[in-house]
Amino acid sequence: MLPPHTPPHSWQFFRAGGVDQVIIRTGEDIARLPELDQKLWVALACPTRGIEFDERTLDLIDTDHDGRIRPPELLAACAWACAQLHHPDELAQPGDTLNIVAINHNTEQGAALAHAARRILTLAGQPDAAHIALADVLARSEQLSAMRFNGDGIITTDTAQDDTIARDAIGHILITQGGTPAVGEKTLPGIDRARAEAFFADLAKLEAWAAQAHGATTGLALGEHTLKATQAMNAVAPKVEDFFARCRLTAYDPRAATALNPSLDEYAAMAGKQLDLSSADITTLPLAPITPQCVLPLTDGVNPAWAKALRAFRDHAVAPLLGREADTLTHGEWQHIRKALAPCQQWLADRPATSLNALDDEVLQALQTSDAQQRVMALIAEDEAEQTHNTHTQALEKLLRFKRDLLQLLNNFVSFSAFYQRQGAIFQAGTLYLDARSCDLTVQVKDAAQHAKLAGLAKTYLAYCDCVRKGQKMGIVAAFTAGDVDFLFVGRNGVFYDRDGNDWDASITRIIENPTSIAQAFFSPYKKLVRLIEEQVAKRASAGEARAQKSLGTTAGSLANIPLKPAGNTADALPAAAPHRTDVGTVAAIGVALGSISAVLVGIFAKFVDLGVWIPLGLIGIVLAISGPSMLIAWLKLRQRSLGPILDASGWAINGRMRINTRLGRSLSQTAKVPANARRSLKDPFAESRAPLWWSVCTMLVLLVLAIAAWRLQWFDRWTAPTPEVAPPAVQSPPAIDSAPQPNAAAPASAPPPPAAGAASAAR
Repeated sequence: MLPPHTPPHSWQFFRAGGVDQVIIRTGEDIARLPELDQKLWVALACPTRGIEFDERTLDLIDTDHDGRIRPPELLAACAWACAQLHHPDELAQPGDTLNIVAINHNTEQGAALAHAARRILTLAGQPDAAHIALADVLARSEQLSAMRFNGDGIITTDTAQDDTIARDAIGHILITQGGTPAVGEKTLPGIDRARAEAFFADLAKLEAWAAQAHGATTGLALGEHTLKATQAMNAVAPKVEDFFARCRLTAYDPRAATALNPSLDEYAAMAGKQLDLSSADITTLPLAPITPQCVLPLTDGVNPAWAKALRAFRDHAVAPLLGREADTLTHGEWQHIRKALAPCQQWLADRPATSLNALDDEVLQALQTSDAQQRVMALIAEDEAEQTHNTHTQALEKLLRFKRDLLQLLNNFVSFSAFYQRQGAIFQAGTLYLDARSCDLTVQVKDAAQHAKLAGLAKTYLAYCDCVRKGQKMGIVAAFTAGDVDFLFVGRNGVFYDRDGNDWDASITRIIENPTSIAQAFFSPYKKLVRLIEEQVAKRASAGEARAQKSLGTTAGSLANIPLKPAGNTADALPAAAPHRTDVGTVAAIGVALGSISAVLVGIFAKFVDLGVWIPLGLIGIVLAISGPSMLIAWLKLRQRSLGPILDASGWAINGRMRINTRLGRSLSQTAKVPANARRSLKDPFAESRAPLWWSVCTMLVLLVLAIAAWRLQWFDRWTAPTPEVAPPAVQSPPAIDSAPQPNAAAPASAPPPPAAGAASAAR
């Protein structure tokens, strides 16, 4: 606990992922961690499984055992570890060894830990050693587990050794109460104090219940033999009641005997089966043939499946109660026997319901008359006497694990310095090698479909993979944060190396597409256009091939079905060829379409040429019009690319955005590069021929030269000059007709002048 009036701690932060993250490097930082505002923590929860961290350490921190680490549990672990040491700087020096002098002897628990450390070293043959190692504590724990009394409060049948009474009692407790599973060196299940006390409590209830009957034997029909007679009667009572009910019904109406006795069809059905006396087909039959006399034979003529039970009933109940050796039993005698044994039958019905019903009466009687309870409880007490040493050993193991792992966990929980400093974060499962690059940002995933629902918000290109190694299977998600993604598709295979260096066969099963860079987004529209053209060409080629195959099949079928005729009539045998007809309308439509397209292209090119010195800006504008939207979208998504949703989908609770900028992305996904000091031979014997490329370049140059020449000679102006409209000739009104002729009339009006040569040429 900090002394009063302690000045505030001076924290240091670094900027990474768009978030200010605290630097934890000293023992004072760990001890003063409760003073840090949790809004500044990077994570607020993490799972105890599926991350690259010691599971035993996480289980020691996870005090509520819910499989998640939260800030209160982490703060409690830091406070406990600091309290056991003289100075918290020991926690800032990770390692699995600890100087015993560093343990705080001023507290009761610290003194106990120091004593346990010296005791372990003494038992290991190192009484003068000054440092205790985690390996020494673990070795002692293994020895304790293998010892007869290890302090865990659990004993097995082997703990009893040669004590047969205690061994048998422990076995009976395991049968009725269950046992703890075998753990570590204990290859057998065991029992604890709670199970043993529950067993002997049930045994005491049965003993008290039995004592009631033994105290009242004088009032029973057969004395102490009444219990055995009642049990023999109960074994056959349902079948005896069934027999007498059938017989009384037959006495009421003799016609019922045929239906109430087994039919020949039932026996015929049993004839084809493998039978024994315990078969249901036999046990369900009546005890004896049904007759109106209502007499039950007890020896001869009875159902063989019930012969033994009837004989025991006769010997223990019928003969003693009737006072004679009876071979038959009437309904009245049966009612007399039931009435005589009714008190004992009620006593049996009042037996306490316990878990000991699976044990025979002889076993229960032997346990009640022996000192098994004292022997078993003594073994448990002797084992519990070692519990103090066991508790101190476990606490010492906890302290050593916290010294080794606590700082690493803080730098992967309170801050993500291990990730942003590229030291390997605990959530990184390994490295995936695929498509000529390595992906370091890989996270273990249990359910890819469920994970993808939230991870898609990370705005990152994600590839989910199934990894298989020696019969084991694991799911991961890898983030591709650099390079192109043209050849990433479901089903592509790669190799995944986990943090231990083991290689796994990896195969892509699901992809979430997002841009990896602005450069990749720049070429994306053109690649999509080429891909679309290729797909359309492939579809049309496939359709054309299908039509050709169909046409060939039709032609082949027609030729195969031509009837054979003499050679002289060969000409008549061949079908007349259909005249070839050309659709003039189609040709005209195609011509008009091509003309319109060419006119549009010429107009666009003419306007483009009119730009003059601004042609480069026009080219840049065209490129931006095509690639600009995809680049803008990529820029927006790259600004939003973060690590948070990927980890949130894996069970973390990320407190910040944790951005993955372009520079960090290039370091997380590294593409293949030839070493700088390597020698390269650029001569490729299998290189593609460049002749088509040169022909294409030459053709483009010729077309460009022709276009420039046409522009200089103003051919485009002539092609695109508008046609002047020709005014229609003026309509002259007819001259007025005088009644008298005009000898000196003027000459007729001259004809309008001919159209200009340019207009005539344009009209033509």
